[in-house]
Amino acid sequence: MKRVSAVTVRKRIVTVFLCGLLVLAVIVFRLGYVQFIIGDKLMAKANNSWTRNIAFQPERGNILDVNGEILAENVSAPSVIIVPRQVKEPQKTAEKLASVLDISVDKAYDYVTQVRSQVNINPEGRKITKEQEKALRTLDLEGVYLAKDSKRNYPFGDDLSHVLGFAGIDNQGLMGLELYYDDKLSGEEGSLSFYSDAKGKKLTEMADVYKPPVDGLDLKTTINSKVQTIMERELDLAVEKYNPDGALAIAVNPKTGGVLGMTSRPNFNPENYQEVDSEIFDRNLPIWKTYEPGSTFKIITLAAALEEGQVDLMNDTFDDDGSISVDGTELHCWKSGGHGHQTYLEVVQNSCNPGFVSLGMDLGKEKLFSYIRNFGFGKKTGIDLQGEGTGILFKQENIGPVELATTSFGQGVSVTPIQQVMAVAAAVNGGYLYEPHIAKEWIDPQTKETVETVETVTKDRVISGETSKEVRRALESVVANGSGRPAYVDGYRVGGKTGTAQKVGPDGGYMQNNYIVSFIGFAPADDPEIVVYVAIDNPKGTVQFGGVVAAPIVGTIIGDSLRTLGVEPREGGLDKEYLWPEQPKIEVPDLVGLKKKELTEYMTNLSIETSGSGDYIIDQAPDPGTKVEQGSKIRIYFSDKKDRESE
Repeated sequence: MKRVSAVTVRKRIVTVFLCGLLVLAVIVFRLGYVQFIIGDKLMAKANNSWTRNIAFQPERGNILDVNGEILAENVSAPSVIIVPRQVKEPQKTAEKLASVLDISVDKAYDYVTQVRSQVNINPEGRKITKEQEKALRTLDLEGVYLAKDSKRNYPFGDDLSHVLGFAGIDNQGLMGLELYYDDKLSGEEGSLSFYSDAKGKKLTEMADVYKPPVDGLDLKTTINSKVQTIMERELDLAVEKYNPDGALAIAVNPKTGGVLGMTSRPNFNPENYQEVDSEIFDRNLPIWKTYEPGSTFKIITLAAALEEGQVDLMNDTFDDDGSISVDGTELHCWKSGGHGHQTYLEVVQNSCNPGFVSLGMDLGKEKLFSYIRNFGFGKKTGIDLQGEGTGILFKQENIGPVELATTSFGQGVSVTPIQQVMAVAAAVNGGYLYEPHIAKEWIDPQTKETVETVETVTKDRVISGETSKEVRRALESVVANGSGRPAYVDGYRVGGKTGTAQKVGPDGGYMQNNYIVSFIGFAPADDPEIVVYVAIDNPKGTVQFGGVVAAPIVGTIIGDSLRTLGVEPREGGLDKEYLWPEQPKIEVPDLVGLKKKELTEYMTNLSIETSGSGDYIIDQAPDPGTKVEQGSKIRIYFSDKKDRESE
């Protein structure tokens, strides 16, 4: 029998010990690796296999006007979620679901028997009505859950529809402000997590985990809902009266670039956007549409000529015989036979094309087009909305004498309405070109505190303050004494410019008897608070001139808006020059306290409507001092002397 030496035994023992120690070290290392390195990851995987999550959508932030009026909000509309493995009686559950959600029993049965952890009933179970919600809560069906959800509501209907845009069924912004600021409005999703076994049965001994959703921020805008309502009203009246191919209106604060109102026709209801053609809601005309501006563009030529010292409006003169020849091409004035001998202020008042051609030729293409680009044409304004157009300018190498001449009075170039508004705002606000914006503040929906303020962005100083003052004076004279007289507002100093632009047809030529007529106005003329632009595309049944169609609309919008904004009437403006058959308005006298027999002398220019009995006038409407058209109706209220004294 072979003996094993003690040395060999010791070696074997050491070897076994070392091997055991190595195995132990590996085990310890592995346990440490699992515990400290990948423990969280494994725990998360296990947790995911045990848990089921029900998502809770956050409340989308409200959109408000500048005064806090709600423009877009959420209304409760929960969604139905099925956990099939928790449904004990599929047939009965399906029948009850079908009756509440107005779907077939077979379809409901398919939902409650699917081999999935949870099932959404889409679209019938998404954003259900209050009646459906109440019915399901009463039924209290096992495996049927109501997840918190909401849908978007727009209290003003189709007003401001292209600006606000709309949100989809998943509360994601799809257009307008809803899309542009979707990341801030949407918030963060929450969830309810519960534990279940391998068969999906809920483990009641383990607590649910609730992660609350984080609601989106509220957006306060620069929009004034009262100004917006005025614009919507006037555009509706224009559409009814002229049956145009389209119409649009913009109002901005020239001191900040903040948009006070914006609308266009045709429009739509954001809650029912699926019911209209996508071309209607995809195209926000005030920022998307490009066309030749016509005579409103003459404001830029005027500002450039004044800034360069090329013209003295009061002392320099121009003789207009109805046309001007440029490089062999005859360019005509809108008035047959021309305006004759005029000062350049009268050139502006009369919107005389040849007169503006002379200003453009004196400036030259380098200077004129430099000002045009500096005023923001040929590039996006940067407004916080999707789909803005850029317009089209002549390339420098393609500008000849004729191109320079036609550009001087707004033909041959293509611009967007928002470009025109911001350029004119710069021309009258002291020379500052601002970036237009709609967002004003971001507000925490819980604390109602402002968390972010949108600052005014000044892009450039395009003309001097003195030049801007001259532009304002000239444009105020256009409204008082020139082609813009229909925009005159009693008590307020209004300036502005008409525009009548030919449209380019499919063949590349100008269309006949088909114009975009426009007017851009501002007030008060000495310190502008609002700039309003209105364009009517191919108005029917009328003379297609901006002064005839668009100017009175702008005048009404400006007058009503200034009163809404609390801007007081001011003295020092130009008196309107009335042309036949126009008649000046008359001031309503103070009739309160007069006797009935004393009314005779006031009935010449006014129509009197009476109410009540007695000999003394105790009230009247409109108020004394209001200016009205001759022949307007004045309502007066009578009582006897005793009643009046008791009051």
